[in-house]
Amino acid sequence: MTEAGPLADLDRALAATEAVVAGILPAQWSAPTPCTELDAREVVNHLVSGNLLFAALVRGEPLPDRGADHLDGDPLAAFRRAAGELRKAFAEPGVLESLYTAPFGSGPGAALLHVRIVELLVHGWDLARATGQQADFPADVAERTLAATRQQLTSRPQGPGAPFAAEVPVADDASAVDRLAGFLGRPV
Repeated sequence: MTEAGPLADLDRALAATEAVVAGILPAQWSAPTPCTELDAREVVNHLVSGNLLFAALVRGEPLPDRGADHLDGDPLAAFRRAAGELRKAFAEPGVLESLYTAPFGSGPGAALLHVRIVELLVHGWDLARATGQQADFPADVAERTLAATRQQLTSRPQGPGAPFAAEVPVADDASAVDRLAGFLGRPV
């Protein structure tokens, strides 16, 4: 796969999730989400924090405080800013092939990029569900992401502290993003 492929997938995942963030009404920021430990505002902060973290990892900069509030009173602007930083960092020559050490282990930039796409799609899905939005996640990106995630998580840890809940059955004809969410333990 060329650099244009995964970067285009990142762009489309960022755009789809940004559209959901833009659609969150003021009264919905405290809405519970399928990511049960986080409300809508906390999910957006988690995405912003993750985007800033991965941009810093790739650039070799100090990592942001994951526990801090990175939304500065304007969640959509913060999401856009962090998305731009993430996109610029991954667009640098050689990033996808270079090796990095992340909080969950070491791997090439392409693997880190995949993690961000998974996070964007699944947490974007969480936000859409929490706020009653009909989100338009790119089916082809979600399908590729689901296939790669299935390959990577053939044996995943279970129980307390595991990064993902057990897979939830989802109809074969469900959307790709619904099947991705179900694979990662979201009730669809």
